[in-house]
Amino acid sequence: MARKDALLRLHKNLLARRNELRKRLGLELEELAHTKHSSASGDAADAAFDASGEELASTLAELEAKELAQIERALRRLKAGTYGKCEACSCTIPVARLNALPFSTLCVKCQREMERDGSWGAGSGEGDWARIAEGNPMEDREVNISDLEIDLSK
Repeated sequence: MARKDALLRLHKNLLARRNELRKRLGLELEELAHTKHSSASGDAADAAFDASGEELASTLAELEAKELAQIERALRRLKAGTYGKCEACSCTIPVARLNALPFSTLCVKCQREMERDGSWGAGSGEGDWARIAEGNPMEDREVNISDLEIDLSK
């Protein structure tokens, strides 16, 4: 029963983090669009400062979007009843690991093996983000991609 209570608490935390990330991503993308449309004033140093700020905001938005995708996947796994099970060996992932990283899909042993063997992020230098987004991407979504796309050509 304690595990079930912990999973319910984790579900609540995942939903709260998902909502926070959706809100933050919307605001960050709005700010980026506003920055692109604002008039260029000042000298070259101001332009360089603005460009570095835009790049930092863009990178932050990208990281948050990746975290959001992981959270969405964890929520789908909760709904399917597979949350908390290692995708590699099917053993139960300890609640302590899920508390530390609620969107974990591997137990510590399998995660270490994957990182040691070099199969983690093979080929791209990053994790397998396409695998994270598998399933129905529009399931249980309040925001769709068209809400996040911004036409920067204006």
